[in-house]
Amino acid sequence: GELAMKVIDETKEAGKFYLVVEGAVPTKDGGIYCTVGERNNQHVIFQDRVKELGEKAEAVIAIGTCASYGGIAAAKPNPTGCKGVQAVLEDAGIKTPVVNVPGCPTHPDWFVGTLAHILLFNEIPELDKLGRPKVFYGKCVHDNCPRRQYFDSSIFAKNFSEPGCLLEIGCKGPLAHCDSFDRMWNSGVSWCLKAGAPCIGCTEKDFPDCATPFYERMPGINLPNVTASADAVGGVLGVAVAAGIGAHLVGNIAKGRIGKKEEGGEN
Repeated sequence: GELAMKVIDETKEAGKFYLVVEGAVPTKDGGIYCTVGERNNQHVIFQDRVKELGEKAEAVIAIGTCASYGGIAAAKPNPTGCKGVQAVLEDAGIKTPVVNVPGCPTHPDWFVGTLAHILLFNEIPELDKLGRPKVFYGKCVHDNCPRRQYFDSSIFAKNFSEPGCLLEIGCKGPLAHCDSFDRMWNSGVSWCLKAGAPCIGCTEKDFPDCATPFYERMPGINLPNVTASADAVGGVLGVAVAAGIGAHLVGNIAKGRIGKKEEGGEN
C-alpha cells in the first residue's frame, strides 16, 4: 500500500540500509510481468525497483533459490525471462555486493544467521563461488547422508519402501550443498532424507532444471579413475551433476556404481 511504498522511499533516501529480496525478477518485455505498487498512478516494475534500491543499498540479500538464481520461475522455457537478483544488478552495472541464501524454501537459520553476521560484524560472510555463505552451504549433502553406507556398499533402493541409497530414485545429494543434514527443519525435527525423500538439490544454481525429473536417476557420468576435487570435476566438465561430486564419488563412478545402468543389473 501507500504507507509501505512511503517507508521504502524514505529508507532509500536515508541510505545505509540492507535490501532483502524474495522471488525471481522477470525481465522480459521490460519486466512488465511483475509490478510492486504504484507511483504517480503508474505501476512500479519490480525489476526497476530492485535496481533502484539495489544501487543504494549497502548490500543485498537474496532469499530463496528464485531470488538467488531464478529458481522455478526461471525454469525452461522461462517465458517471462526471470533472473536472480545478482544477475539483474550485474546486467545493470550495479556493483552492490549480493549474498545468495538459496533453498526452496530457504531455512530460517540461513537467513537470520546471514543477516546477523552482516549487522554484527559489518561485513559480508565468507561466500562460495555461487555467492552463498560457506558456513551454511559449505558441505555436500551426499558426504553427510545417513544412507551413505548403502551407497558405499552399492545397495540402492528401487522404491521408497526399501532400505538403501536413494540415487536410483532421484536423489541429487551429490550435487547439493547445505547443512540440512545437521540443522534439520522445524526446530531440528527432520529433513528430506530423514523423512524418506530424496534430496532434489534445491540450493543449487541451476535448480530445478538440473534436478528434474525429481524421482529419476541422475544421468551417467563417464570419468577416468582419478582423484579430483568437486570443484575440479565441475570446472573441467561444466556439468551441473558433476559439480558436487568429490573424490570418493569419482572413484565410485569409475567402479560402475554410478555409470550406465545395465539391463537387469544393480547399477
